[in-house]
Amino acid sequence: MSAADQVLRILEENRGKTVSGEKMAAALGLSRAAVWKAAAALKDRGFRIEAGPSRGYALLSDNNRLRPETVHRHLHTAEPLVLRYAEEAGSTNDLCKAAAAEGEAEGLVVFAERQTAGKGRRGRSFLSPAGTGVYLSILLRPKLPAEEAVAVTGIAAVAAARAIEDVSGQEAGIKWVNDIWLSGKKVCGILTEAAMDMESGGLEYAVLGIGVNAYPPPGGFPPELRDIAGAVFPGKPEDDERSRLMAAILDRFFPLYRALPGKAWLEEYRRRSLLTGREVRFTQGGEERRGLVLGIDDAARLLLRLEDGTETALSSGEVTLVRPVD
Repeated sequence: MSAADQVLRILEENRGKTVSGEKMAAALGLSRAAVWKAAAALKDRGFRIEAGPSRGYALLSDNNRLRPETVHRHLHTAEPLVLRYAEEAGSTNDLCKAAAAEGEAEGLVVFAERQTAGKGRRGRSFLSPAGTGVYLSILLRPKLPAEEAVAVTGIAAVAAARAIEDVSGQEAGIKWVNDIWLSGKKVCGILTEAAMDMESGGLEYAVLGIGVNAYPPPGGFPPELRDIAGAVFPGKPEDDERSRLMAAILDRFFPLYRALPGKAWLEEYRRRSLLTGREVRFTQGGEERRGLVLGIDDAARLLLRLEDGTETALSSGEVTLVRPVD
C-alpha cells in the first residue's frame, strides 16, 4: 500500500475530523514531509483535504471517489473480502479470471473507475465511463455442479435489486435473466463467467461481474442506448453514493450466496420479475417467436406459452418485450 493510500485510510477512519501530521507520521512510520507529500498526492487524485500547519489534515469529501477505503467504511459483511482497485481496466472480469487462474482465494473483489472493454452478455460491450458507475467483479469458488451456475447470477440479481432499491428509494425489478431496471430503464447488468473442474464435474471458480449506471454519463447516454439505459441516481453526484452502493451490493450478495444450494432467493426473484404476464419476442432454433411469459420455474428458466398454445422453458437467450416496461 502506498503512503498516499495509508494516509487516506487514516483520514477515512476520521472523516470530518482533523488528524495531525505528527500523529499520522508516527502511526505509519513516515516522516512528516512524507505525510505532506501523500496528502498532496491525494488532492491531485481528486480528494478534498483541508490542511494547515497548525490544524493537521481533514478529509472533507471524497468527491464521490470510489476506493477500497471509501467502500470499507460502509461494509457490514463479515466476509474476508479483498478489495482490489484499478483506475482503469479493460474488464474487471478479465482481471478477476486471471487472479482465479493463479489460485487466488474466494472473496477477491476487483473494481475499476473506468473500463475500456466492459463486458455484456453475448459478447456485447458494457458502457463504463469514469465517475458515473460501479464496475466490480467477485471471485467465487462455489461448491456447485456446473449446471447450477445460473443460481449465482440469480442471487446476484436479487442482491443488486435490493441494494439499488435501498440506496435509491426506488422499486427495482429484474428483467430475466440478469438485468435490473428502474422506472422502465436498465440500470444494471450482470455477467457470470465460470470455469469447470473436469474431475469433479463442478465449478472450479465463477467470476461474477456487476455493472451499475450510478449516474448518466456527461452529455447523456449515446443515441443507441437512450431509450433503454437509465441511472440509479439521476441528479448531481453526492458524497459517498457510489461507495454506499457497492458496499450494499456486497453486503446483500454474500448471505444469499452462503445459503446455496438453497433456493429461497427464487421467491423474491419471481416477485421482482418484470416479464411475468407480458408478451415477449425471443429466438429459438434460429427462428424468432412470440410468447406470453407465465413465470419462472425452480431451475430459474423462463416459462412461456407460445402463440400456438404450446408451452416451453428457456434456460438462456435474449428476450425482448413486445411493449416497453411501464
